Amino acid sequence: MIPLFIFEAGEKSQLLSLLEQVQLSPYKNYSDFSEEIKELHSQVPQRFVKACQLISDERARHQQKIHVIRNCPMDQVIPELDPDDPVSDKHLKKNKFISEAFLELFAQLTGTPLLSYETRNQGDFFTDVIAIKKYSGQLTGFSDSELVFHNDRTAHKVRADYITLLGMRCPDDDLIYTGYIDGADIVNNLEPKHIAYLREPHFYTVFDVFSRDMNKQLSTSEKHPILSNLHSIRFLDTMTCVAEEAPLEARDAFIAFKSAMTRSQCKRHRILTGDLLTFANQDGLHNREKIDILNPESAAARWLLKTYAFKDSRTAESYEAYWANNRAGCVID
Repeated sequence: MIPLFIFEAGEKSQLLSLLEQVQLSPYKNYSDFSEEIKELHSQVPQRFVKACQLISDERARHQQKIHVIRNCPMDQVIPELDPDDPVSDKHLKKNKFISEAFLELFAQLTGTPLLSYETRNQGDFFTDVIAIKKYSGQLTGFSDSELVFHNDRTAHKVRADYITLLGMRCPDDDLIYTGYIDGADIVNNLEPKHIAYLREPHFYTVFDVFSRDMNKQLSTSEKHPILSNLHSIRFLDTMTCVAEEAPLEARDAFIAFKSAMTRSQCKRHRILTGDLLTFANQDGLHNREKIDILNPESAAARWLLKTYAFKDSRTAESYEAYWANNRAGCVID
């Protein structure tokens, strides 16, 4: 994809110097960390502020649901992480938080409050898309495998409206792409009779292996529709199924939905180190494709820093009943 915005050298240096002033750890005190970022708004390069506003406007008008920003400020030292437990190792080794500060700033400037999960990565608001050795070859973002088309946290009741990924370590010689299909394209490729059944709760989704490991009580979701709102999707390929008692028409609609996915346009982006890729989680589907891997070890060490975000403050507040220990944004999983 063509980036919407590319930081010029001077802008990047200016913002890097600004974010270096942030001393608080987002992993120890996210609330105060977030407040410290808010105090920097007036000093942020205006061209970047305008780019964030453009992203917000295009999202609101349903014009564009996926955007790329290139040459972003980030940590100067990227530690090597233990593949057996990269999250705990990150907490030990990472003592600079410029990348986290940049992602928080982006969330604030686009008006999309961050979301975290109590049972995932200690409730951190900044999580890692990185291979964990025990999940090698399995269907989870924490594996070294490809990923089928899906929404993040499909089976969960509280799901992000937006996902943002920052390339921390992306091998130069391996072609790994993130694909994105707009939910509007899928709906446009469906017949009205199929749309009607896809909007009814005839389906369920099996929780992914990582979620089940974090919470042993999780197995399958409640019955849910696949389509909602104008073109929101709730679907994890190979893990979303038709309920046994569903009518035959729902099964026909399910087959039609998968065919519509295939006929829909797929936008692809290869995330480079320093790239920010942001997209609508519920209004589309995304995947991970490994096109050409020359060095499996470096590909397995690929590291993206990720945030989940709500559509806006009002949406975040509507989930207040799910807050864990009254910690705004961190939901009981």
